[in-house]
Amino acid sequence: MRYKFRAGNAEDLPFLKEMLYEAVFWDPQAKRNSIGELFAIPEITKTLDHWHRRDGDFAIIALDDRDKPVAAVWYRFWTRADHSFGFVDENTPEIWIAVHKEHRRNGLGTELMKRMIDHASQAGIKYLSLSVDPGIYARELYQKLGFNKVGESGTSWTMSKSLLDNS
Repeated sequence: MRYKFRAGNAEDLPFLKEMLYEAVFWDPQAKRNSIGELFAIPEITKTLDHWHRRDGDFAIIALDDRDKPVAAVWYRFWTRADHSFGFVDENTPEIWIAVHKEHRRNGLGTELMKRMIDHASQAGIKYLSLSVDPGIYARELYQKLGFNKVGESGTSWTMSKSLLDNS
């Protein structure tokens, strides 16, 4: 399938929430809470709170051949006083990515990540970070794209990629 890509905007918040839900419940064997229960958790809620109203919020949305959103990658900047799981520093935005299960394992996640890396590099961003469960299959993708483990938060790894030599 061929996909189209566009920059996200404030109206994409409901879709980004849906994608965040997919990212959190990546394991098909795990019990899934309702989306309402998930967003009752303050650490989850804040990841998209005031989306697209903060400096630096950026998303790329993938659309299928019917122009339906099927995947997204996005980033936000955080502060030392208020940050998420993959925080490295105030100059490094944290990435989230999710793909609807029907569109997984066909290169869409890789394409989204490459597009985000290119966008961030062109925007003058020097590093990107993310948080990942070390058991998820996507961890290998992140490593192939140049992300390296720089810390741990709970049971997750914090990974970072330098864009200074984006090759």
